[in-house]
Amino acid sequence: MNDDDFLGFAPPAFNPAEALQRLRRDLRELGLAERAGVFERRGCAIARVDLDDTVLKAQTVKRPSRSSPEWQSKTLRSSADARDFVADLKKRLAAWSDRDD
Repeated sequence: MNDDDFLGFAPPAFNPAEALQRLRRDLRELGLAERAGVFERRGCAIARVDLDDTVLKAQTVKRPSRSSPEWQSKTLRSSADARDFVADLKKRLAAWSDRDD
């Protein structure tokens, strides 16, 4: 995008610390409980998010598993990335049935 697309207004700078707080709140609103930095549903690890300098490192499981979950990593560099991460996780949670837990 060029500067003309914003009509003289710049998007707000990404603040990873604030984004992390918002992301934690959004994950709790999805019904996940946070324990030791890992967000769980019914005792199964679902997601984890860590602050890494100027970005957030987010991970989700491929499928809920109590024994050893397989993690998928994603780097969140903007607020839009964080919103997309939450939206995708919300879809996954809806798709996983009780038998997957």
